Amino acid sequence: MATSTQPKLRYGMVGGGEGAFIGAVHRMAAALDGDYELVCGAFSSDAGRNERSAAALGLAPARAYSTLDVLLAAEAALPESQRMQVLAIVTPNHLHAPAAIAALDAGFHVMSEKPMALDLAEALAIEAAVIRSGKLYGLAFTYSGYPLIEEARVRVARGDLGPIRLVQVEYSQGWLSLPVDRDGQKQAEWRTDPARAGLGGCLGDIGTHAFQLAEHVSGLAVEQLSADLTTHVPGRRLDDDVAALLRFAGGARGVLRASQIAAGDENGLRLRVHGEKGGLDWSQMEPNTLTLRWLDRPAEIVRAGGPGLDALTTARLRTPAGHPEGYIEAFANLYRSFGRAVRVGAAIPPARGAADWFPNIVDGLRTMTFVETMIANSVGDTKWSSLAETLDQRRASLAK
Repeated sequence: MATSTQPKLRYGMVGGGEGAFIGAVHRMAAALDGDYELVCGAFSSDAGRNERSAAALGLAPARAYSTLDVLLAAEAALPESQRMQVLAIVTPNHLHAPAAIAALDAGFHVMSEKPMALDLAEALAIEAAVIRSGKLYGLAFTYSGYPLIEEARVRVARGDLGPIRLVQVEYSQGWLSLPVDRDGQKQAEWRTDPARAGLGGCLGDIGTHAFQLAEHVSGLAVEQLSADLTTHVPGRRLDDDVAALLRFAGGARGVLRASQIAAGDENGLRLRVHGEKGGLDWSQMEPNTLTLRWLDRPAEIVRAGGPGLDALTTARLRTPAGHPEGYIEAFANLYRSFGRAVRVGAAIPPARGAADWFPNIVDGLRTMTFVETMIANSVGDTKWSSLAETLDQRRASLAK
């Protein structure tokens, strides 16, 4: 059921054609509340695949465009009541920044896959486009859309755990344990290619998710880090296993682990946050459970849909207690919040903690700063590297 009586938001898509995984995920998430309608796309650089993708999605042939540039020009020329309002970017990483900048400058809002760019310079170029366009920019940090992640964030923010001392985040996969990137596996092939994936392999693909979730729930910014990046599979050109010690604002410490060579692991994203009085524990593979452990009383098991949840959490729930909901629903929460901001004509995204917050340019810059700081620290002799210094130096170099 649609969440609004207004006409559906019209969106287009670049990438995500026949055989692609993440494009279908975006389309499912956008469709879940009935708030969006896919009206156009440039789904593939292969003409046949592009046409077949558009036909399978029920689009008129005239709105299956050969390139993004053609799409933007043609859509901008349509009457306002017909043209695309939002562009979803679901391409490999190297196309994220040019697509986002072009769409923003053409007057369209953008919902992009992560990481937002190949490097921090591209991320800052997107930031400049957001500022000059006045359009909204969202990022698909899907896990922050889970209801019990919101519950965890709320409980930390209101001080239930006491002052935060320790943040531990782990994202463990095993699908790249063998050299499948050299055996023609399409998803592995581009993710391990520096020209298409960017500076980080595992770091950019899933390490950014872990970092974003740690800052989002703890409410604390990482100030310094000490990194270890490893490539285990011979001949692979990007990291496939990363670790970092983290120093947060206010004195909290943290540990981040991300791996795609943990053979046998599926999608092991786990977050633990510990304060002076207690800690919380959440796992993406059991997303409807949040465990709270205390110094002075028995542990609590908080369940999605159960009693005692904050109103911000219940607003993100879609099914009664005991009915599983997960990745698609979490993703749909981001699309719903983004759509509401578009509808009200917001020039800036809601602040973290607002009912309709969604990951945005702030999260994008933080994660890309994290990536560059991790890489610089791992190859240098400095024990601790500052994220603020990385960002300041990059801004200064681009200003010359």
